[in-house]
Amino acid sequence: MSTESSATRQGLIGAPLPRREDVALLQGRGQYADDLPFDGAVFAVFARSPYGHARLDAVQVEDARAMPGVLAVLTGADLAAAGIGPIPHAIGSSKRGSDRPLSQRDGSERLRTLHHPLPLDRVRFAGEAYAAVIAETMEQAKDAAELIEAEFDELPAVTNALAALADDAPQLWDTVPGNLTLEAELGDAAAVEAAFATATHRVRFTSQINRVTGVHMEPRTAAAAYVDGRYVMHCSAGIGVVQVREQMAASLGVGLEAVRIVAPGDVGGNFGTRNATYPEWVVIAHAAKLLGRPVKHRVERLEAFVSDYQARDLHVDVELALDDVGTFLALRCVNTSNQGAHTVSYTPLNKGVQLMTGVYRVPVAHAVARAVVTNTPSTIPYRSAGRPEAMYAIERLVDLAAQQCGFDRIALRQRNMIPVDAFPYTNPFGVTYDSGDHLATLATAMQIGDVAGFEARRAEARTRGMYRGIGISNYIEGAGGYPQERAVVSVLEDRIEVTLGTQDTGQGHRTAFTQLVAEWFGLPYEQVVLRTGDSDFVTQGGGSHSGRSLRFGSIVMDKATRAVIARAKAVYAALTGAAEVDYAEGLLRVPGTNEAMSLFELSAHTLDPRVPLDLQGPLAAECNEVIPGLAFPYGAAVCEVEIDPETGALTIPRYASVDDVGRALNPLILHGQTHGGIVQGVGQAWHEAIRWDGDGQALTASLMDYQMPRATDFPSFDTALSEVPATSHPMGFRPGGEGGTTPALGVFINAIANALGDLGVHHVEMPATPLRIWEAIRRAQND
Repeated sequence: MSTESSATRQGLIGAPLPRREDVALLQGRGQYADDLPFDGAVFAVFARSPYGHARLDAVQVEDARAMPGVLAVLTGADLAAAGIGPIPHAIGSSKRGSDRPLSQRDGSERLRTLHHPLPLDRVRFAGEAYAAVIAETMEQAKDAAELIEAEFDELPAVTNALAALADDAPQLWDTVPGNLTLEAELGDAAAVEAAFATATHRVRFTSQINRVTGVHMEPRTAAAAYVDGRYVMHCSAGIGVVQVREQMAASLGVGLEAVRIVAPGDVGGNFGTRNATYPEWVVIAHAAKLLGRPVKHRVERLEAFVSDYQARDLHVDVELALDDVGTFLALRCVNTSNQGAHTVSYTPLNKGVQLMTGVYRVPVAHAVARAVVTNTPSTIPYRSAGRPEAMYAIERLVDLAAQQCGFDRIALRQRNMIPVDAFPYTNPFGVTYDSGDHLATLATAMQIGDVAGFEARRAEARTRGMYRGIGISNYIEGAGGYPQERAVVSVLEDRIEVTLGTQDTGQGHRTAFTQLVAEWFGLPYEQVVLRTGDSDFVTQGGGSHSGRSLRFGSIVMDKATRAVIARAKAVYAALTGAAEVDYAEGLLRVPGTNEAMSLFELSAHTLDPRVPLDLQGPLAAECNEVIPGLAFPYGAAVCEVEIDPETGALTIPRYASVDDVGRALNPLILHGQTHGGIVQGVGQAWHEAIRWDGDGQALTASLMDYQMPRATDFPSFDTALSEVPATSHPMGFRPGGEGGTTPALGVFINAIANALGDLGVHHVEMPATPLRIWEAIRRAQND
């Protein structure tokens, strides 16, 4: 094999192979966290705060401890006495070297709150766990938890980020003055001010992007054991076992060697909301050591709604300046992120604000990025963290500019989009997009979405008393993530084994990655197996987030594969005395002879005395690299909606989406990712929203209150893949799992505004429920 990248050959790469994972799942043989068997396991149940904000003056646990079957009751004081410390969340610091972390205006580090597994002094959101009961059965633990008597001194609560910045707002942390954990400034304020002063048109858009939660198919479940002096934690952690191990060890106060993290073979949903260490994991790990028995914990649906990490929740105030012909001159914005009670992550704010100009040429821009703590569950990255919010803001702004200033919205986009010959292009916030053809993906989306035929469909709908609209949205992502990845490729007697630091949480890695490695080896992909999810053999890597898995995994797998083949050729040369050895399709050959041996046969001969000592041992190779920089998937979407003005009821007759992935490894999986991403994004824009009352009590704590999208809500999607090779990747790959979500917020609301424009409605806030649409129509009619 040549020294150039082995991905230059064709075959399995690009083949739409069905997911090998699905057979077991469809037959009910999946193994989720709650399916894991543990002999002698006991069960943990947590007492949770009934208040949005309160001082925790005392916790009386004697009655609970006296209940039948109860083995232990733990409080924050108990954990502190045992040396258990706060969880050191990876808040998006320089360790994620490719994410360009924001800093305070004065250059200082952003603030971090202390996230103790159980609080010591105050509860800061309704649903926060403040005590744990461990009992022989879950029912016994539940009964005992009801007898815990906590003395709360209720305090005022604040759940809205803008309200939390008010002078008279309740203060959550003594170490966070004014509840403001970060105020960063990007861009050139003076140049923007000058551009706005000379602009012919100025358009402003203000919106609150609603908070959502993951609503996993399998609610959050974990099990811990203490075996031979080590904590062994089984949990669904998409961020990867390496980082969870580091955070668990730090909180437990032990070395890394004392902690093992194991992810189950199947994960019942993630989307990012399982990509951080949960307090309950630390508590049950400590309890397992304390009791000498495995401890299991499973949240119920209500608990999940009030205690899972949540997402989005961003307020945007953005303005665009244009000249008389519609050329964009400048953009300025203030983005305010609601972090919840603890600073678990800055990533959504960080990534979104730096892409606020989207795929458009904007000469100058200025942004203020603020992060605020409130009496709500913490927010963390959620599918395409921060980018759907940014694309929503700029794409709504472009539509409003067209409507208010008299431009055609498609022509306005095309006039200002970054042309092919401008790449690499540096946006006004200093982010350099590597390559792409944004105009082409927009053209393809309009073609498969039949934009040209829309007016006839609109006219037909009016004959039925319906208002039909069409939305258009471009998007770009800045995908980075933890930059270190490691692969070990090993030849066994009957298969190739690949150990990788990424984490499959439903994306199809066991199919796509094995077909990639199989192509390089020239073998059937069934002969390649993927090993992930256990810190005993996954010692480096960042799991799955920010579209990093294929992007980084392909590089280290490729180099390890080439090293294995080079070693195999050297071993075979030593065995045969040949001066030259060829390798193809799993066979090593001596050119010009009939001598040949399969790669698998060779693996049994690496200890032969004829083999030099430095080549003896397992036929394997490792690649462990830090790969800095960002990737930039992009694309466009077209959505049609039809609205009944009498009720606000809405249907989606057509939806088209185009995603440029650089190079498609498995198109079938990519289309599936796009379909799921569309539903996830439109679900937020249409129905989903986490809400609280004025005291911080959750109003959306069940599926009766939080509406999820259904398959019957959507048409058959028209999706296409664009493949303009990414110049930032040696094999041309771009991430492909988030594209369906990223433009969905903007394209859906743009479609609604287009449908209702003749009624005087030019915007509806998310979620655009039938009630909100009906109210917007009535307000416009009464004006």
